[in-house]
Amino acid sequence: MFDTPFMSTQLHAFAAENQEALQHAAYLLGGRPWLRRSQRLLDDLAQQGPVTSRMRREARALHRLLSLDFGHDPESPEAEFFAVLDPMDPQVEEICLLTEALGAAVEAVEVKSGRGTSFGEVAHD
Repeated sequence: MFDTPFMSTQLHAFAAENQEALQHAAYLLGGRPWLRRSQRLLDDLAQQGPVTSRMRREARALHRLLSLDFGHDPESPEAEFFAVLDPMDPQVEEICLLTEALGAAVEAVEVKSGRGTSFGEVAHD
């Protein structure tokens, strides 16, 4: 009934500008499961609606993957993908840049929503 104007967030803009690179990085570091997970997040963000708690949670999880948080656990499926990466591969630098930018975009949404003052804080949904 009422058309409420929507203000796009830094996370929406980042996702739109980097969707191909994010999918590629998710696939390199986590295989098909993470590719699908990143695609769902990107699809949700493309809808230009408000960032939901699930979207924030998925963006934080993607940031953890790109930060290699899962790569040090030899039991995790992601460890296998991490092990085959060559640190000198130019894709690694791109992943590092994506990780920093994604972290900044998620932090901006977290702060704006009042869910924390720092990206590292745990948001209680």
